[in-house]
Amino acid sequence: MSAKPVKASYRHQGWVAHVFLLPWMLGMILVTAGPLIASAFLAFTDYDLLTAPEFIGFDNFTRMMEDERFWASTRVTALYVVVSVPLQLAFALFLAIILDKGIKGLPLYRSAFYLPSLLGGSVAIAILWRQLFGDAGLINTVLAFFGIEAGSWLQNPDTAPWTLIVLNIWTFGSPMVIFLAGLRQIPDELLEAAQVDGAGRVRRFFSITIPLLTPIIFLNLILQMIGSFQAFTPAHVVSGGSGGPLDSTLFYTLYIYQEGFVNFDMGYAAAMAWVLLVVIAIATGITFIVSRRWVHYGDE
Repeated sequence: MSAKPVKASYRHQGWVAHVFLLPWMLGMILVTAGPLIASAFLAFTDYDLLTAPEFIGFDNFTRMMEDERFWASTRVTALYVVVSVPLQLAFALFLAIILDKGIKGLPLYRSAFYLPSLLGGSVAIAILWRQLFGDAGLINTVLAFFGIEAGSWLQNPDTAPWTLIVLNIWTFGSPMVIFLAGLRQIPDELLEAAQVDGAGRVRRFFSITIPLLTPIIFLNLILQMIGSFQAFTPAHVVSGGSGGPLDSTLFYTLYIYQEGFVNFDMGYAAAMAWVLLVVIAIATGITFIVSRRWVHYGDE
């Protein structure tokens, strides 16, 4: 084949590739890049959606330092991320190890355990959660059977955020499936050799399984951490959009929603959204840096 037909063929394939990429590029520009640039501009303005934005410099950012609800939402979100993510990953790994033992009906169990991940962030499940932990809900009914008077879970600021943490732990299906795939990649020969050398189950778990599974743990940690920072639906539905009682379930994203779409203070909401973006980027970067000390890859 001569050089010209080959070049024409590559040129044709290039056009075909661009045509298939066009929907993604348009979506990236219109849905992601466009709003991102617009929010960066609005973060430095006073904008109420009804009148033209007024440039106010860094006032929105300095206002956060004196905003008690901003700090309340920061504390609630930090508690949610720091507590729920490790517990969720530990629970997901525990069940993945059980399902990895080759029990009968494994596909059925795997689907049943994965189902909460598909439904966990939905409005329907959040409403169900509100009914479960309500004054006359299933949780209090069961506790009352044993003579325990628990009181109101959702109206008590000390217990309300923990119900949302339990809800997040309950959505363990997605990391569990990833852990299960990782466990299947660990060679049986290594575990059998360690067993022959006298290593017990605990020793094999901490000396072989966990080190070989660290890349999977790291992946799940990043995914769940970013998702938890952006959690919105459970807090909005369970608290009725208020973040109560006493701002105990005021997630950061819920406060952004309140400022932007309830108080029509879109400039302040945009500034808060950019702070969240920076915090997620810093947390992700720190996790990547620290991972060099505990994540082990096969080629190392």
